[in-house]
Amino acid sequence: MERILLRGAFSLLKLGKPRDGLLSRCSSSSSRFNIPLSATEIARPVGVCSMMRLPVQESADGLDAAFVGVPLDIGTSNRPGARFGPRHIRAESAMIRAFNGGTQAAPFESLMVADIGDINVNLYDLKESCKMIRKSFKKIVSTGCTPLTIGGDHTITYPILQTMAEKYGPIGLVHIDAHADTSDIILGEKICHGTPFRRCVDEGLLDCKRVVQIGLRGPTYEPDSYLWNREQGFRVVTGQDCWLRSLAPLMKEVRQQMGDGPVYISFDIDGLDPAFAPGTGTPEIAGLHPSQALEIIRGCQGMKIIGCDLVEVSPPYDTSGITALTAANLLFEMLCVLPNVKYY
Repeated sequence: MERILLRGAFSLLKLGKPRDGLLSRCSSSSSRFNIPLSATEIARPVGVCSMMRLPVQESADGLDAAFVGVPLDIGTSNRPGARFGPRHIRAESAMIRAFNGGTQAAPFESLMVADIGDINVNLYDLKESCKMIRKSFKKIVSTGCTPLTIGGDHTITYPILQTMAEKYGPIGLVHIDAHADTSDIILGEKICHGTPFRRCVDEGLLDCKRVVQIGLRGPTYEPDSYLWNREQGFRVVTGQDCWLRSLAPLMKEVRQQMGDGPVYISFDIDGLDPAFAPGTGTPEIAGLHPSQALEIIRGCQGMKIIGCDLVEVSPPYDTSGITALTAANLLFEMLCVLPNVKYY
């Protein structure tokens, strides 16, 4: 697999107490699963910058789920910087603990999880990068591992879904975003962060009757910018539809819509209002609140989730780190709703 791997201190992880100045697995050391390091025993700034300070390994072999970075942003149409998203999200993820206090999910008592580093990309060639992503994800999926992808711009979802559909057939999609990302051609190009789901429909990758897009909003180029989406069978829930309301009832309907078929979650951080997530390339006002984002993700519990991504975090516009911190928490929430996660 072509990837830039995080290496270092986690290769020294052993069961037992810290000794000789080396890091060790400190919480639930009797568990057969990987457990994130506890800040009660190992200071947060210590160690390799991995997702939730999990162990790092070179491949998905032996894993039930894996965090994987795709540091690509040459498909962006406005502010760049999402290539640095995986690095910064990992750094902020040191704040996350092992259990979900809101839902009582215990993912690290249920699944073998690790950080498998970053997939290599070609920052001078978007189409070549898509080929590299497809090749790498094919290897990940072949192991039976569920990927939780840290982006990167939204272009990356297209080659990921190509790989997923090759294994599972047409896929249901829960897509949270300010933008529909179903443009056909932008500046003469058919592949960029504004076109991934158009390409997916063109290639039959999506089960269009099981696609929901939540949070779409902002000025548009046409009077009804979402007409094409609805004509394909997508359920479109605009940002305005979400104002000042709980989204738990919506997600009850979405669970019924998705049925027992395979489902992929794709979360563009600009689905959130820029007051909560300023560090992104194409912000739109009047977006979702973080609590609504949690309702959406937690509402996916019980679905046959085969993969997830969190995209479009641009650290140069995230001076406080709050966007990356929010993104890290949303990825943790996605991990918590994967099949076979236990609850305490």
